Amino acid sequence: MSRYDVFIIGGGPIGLASGIAAQKANLNYIIVEKGCLVNSLYNYPVNMTFFSTSERLEIGGVPFMSLNPKPKRAEALEYYRRVAKDYQLDINLFEKVERVERLHDGSFHIFTTKANYVSTNIIVATGFYDLPQMLNIPGEDLPKTRHYYNDPHYYAFQKVLVVGASNSSVDAALETWRKGAEVTMVVRKDAIGKSVKYWVKPDIENRIKEGSIKAYFNSNIKAIHPSTVDIDTPDGLITIENDFVLALTGYRPDFCLLKHLQIALSDDEKQCPLFNSETMETNQPGIFLAGVVCGGYDTHKLFIENSREHADRIIAAIASRS
Repeated sequence: MSRYDVFIIGGGPIGLASGIAAQKANLNYIIVEKGCLVNSLYNYPVNMTFFSTSERLEIGGVPFMSLNPKPKRAEALEYYRRVAKDYQLDINLFEKVERVERLHDGSFHIFTTKANYVSTNIIVATGFYDLPQMLNIPGEDLPKTRHYYNDPHYYAFQKVLVVGASNSSVDAALETWRKGAEVTMVVRKDAIGKSVKYWVKPDIENRIKEGSIKAYFNSNIKAIHPSTVDIDTPDGLITIENDFVLALTGYRPDFCLLKHLQIALSDDEKQCPLFNSETMETNQPGIFLAGVVCGGYDTHKLFIENSREHADRIIAAIASRS
């Protein structure tokens, strides 16, 4: 059975940064990712443009050169693949952590779908993009309901309903409309979200104003049927024809994993994991958090650019003990 100083759960940008920091500190480490390399980024829409500039997405001191003012998904995938290759990071892909047990000496026995490991420390860098926020309405389990959006061409000439008014919802509405879809948006508030990318917000507002995209504000989707959708609007319940529902209502961290590791959470609605902000160590000695998983349900607080420093804090704390 392999034994490590650091076991990193999650092969996203922050997990990779943690591996790089551990490597530089001469710590024995491994990164285990349940999907492909930077799995969350891979599942972003194919035309997605980052809000951050390329230099704010850099890790390990490797320059991120982009042809665009804001890098696109494909550029980010290639950049992080190149970083992993250049550092020859020890990373196992398509391997999921199933359970963790504390040993008598304080270290951890980690069971995955492929192997068993022992590690003195664990870094949880699992992000928040794996589990969608459910609508919990009738028909949500129908095949036409999607919680992830990828390629707009798939929805060409279809009646598409987009739930939400965040960046992902707005991008999906505009892109599918430009591919010929008949797009309707259902927004529970009275306007498009304030955090929508500044170069996109006027576009969606103008498309709604001119009537190209129909939007129901202060409204909620109540039920999904095979060929229709029920919407609760300020003017009452209406039913519209529909082929696909894109319920892009946000995502959340893997709270099941956090609870399994017995990591304490805040008792408010955000359920933020509790940790030492200087070392990123949780209430469980030897278990650290890195990246956007630290924000709990408050997923708009942390990004790659302001959480990549977590890796250095954690490894500095671990190395000082070693």
